[in-house]
Amino acid sequence: MKILMFGRGVIAAAYGWALARAGHEVEFYVRPGRSAAYGEAIDLEILDTRRKLRGERVAESWPVRCRESLEPDHDFDLIVLSVQHYHFAEAVAFLGPRVSKATVLVFNNLWVEPADAVAALPAGQVAWGFPGAGGGFGDDGVLRASLLPVVFVGTLDGPPTERERAVRELLRGAGFRLSEQQDFRGWLWLHFVQNAGLHTQSLRLGSLSALMGKPAAVREAVLAIRELLPLVEARGIDLRRHRSDVLPLRVPAGLTARVLPWVVRRFAPVRLVLEAHANPEELRAIGRDTLAEARRLGVAVPRLAAAEPSFTAPAEKTG
Repeated sequence: MKILMFGRGVIAAAYGWALARAGHEVEFYVRPGRSAAYGEAIDLEILDTRRKLRGERVAESWPVRCRESLEPDHDFDLIVLSVQHYHFAEAVAFLGPRVSKATVLVFNNLWVEPADAVAALPAGQVAWGFPGAGGGFGDDGVLRASLLPVVFVGTLDGPPTERERAVRELLRGAGFRLSEQQDFRGWLWLHFVQNAGLHTQSLRLGSLSALMGKPAAVREAVLAIRELLPLVEARGIDLRRHRSDVLPLRVPAGLTARVLPWVVRRFAPVRLVLEAHANPEELRAIGRDTLAEARRLGVAVPRLAAAEPSFTAPAEKTG
């Protein structure tokens, strides 16, 4: 399959590498003028857990092809769209008249109405997913990331279309297991507020990895997420459809605060995601957007509101 990764960020690079290893032809679309800066290869250090729980360490310089234009009559079969949520509308506006016959896999964090967010894309050519990977590019330009074995997929309504089934087979063929979410819209929003709750503390402390070293801060983050659940309900989501995601938030927060850091310390792939994440502006934007929606809907979120200074001022990295 001929695949275009939209952008050259962490998710695009990690999954582009995995799909290329599975035998697909992969290219990257980058902004005009960026190809020369990026160079002809991506230096990467990936902890790949698709086959082994503790992961296989891969370090290589992966030759890639970047393009700075996308003709409306291109022959790509799949476009993978994964950008910061605040760049999503711009990306969709660009892609709308340039999708051609391709399926667009939306592989993205979203806080807006998903169906509205993709309205500019051709009807029937969108598939929905969410990556199980993370990390960051270091100051040396090396991508350090964990590639987890599970990819989350779902639909906004009804069973998967033929295009969506083809995307699922593509991901399985690349060695990923699929976690099917029956209410993908609700799952996206629940995931978004979970991030917002975590970042009430991670931004204050300077990093996600620093948060995991402080059980008291983890407890506060869990309580912040718990306060955000009514906001998800206020947006029309039935949390009973997401019991497995909500259950860990219902147990005593002190217990979670002890167990979660213990798990992170012992599971290197997750620890790498936390240590390598290198985009604090994304974290601040998640907090700002979640707080703005809570105020619009009149939902009290005291812990998120108390963290507002962290969303407006750059955090100092401490760990």
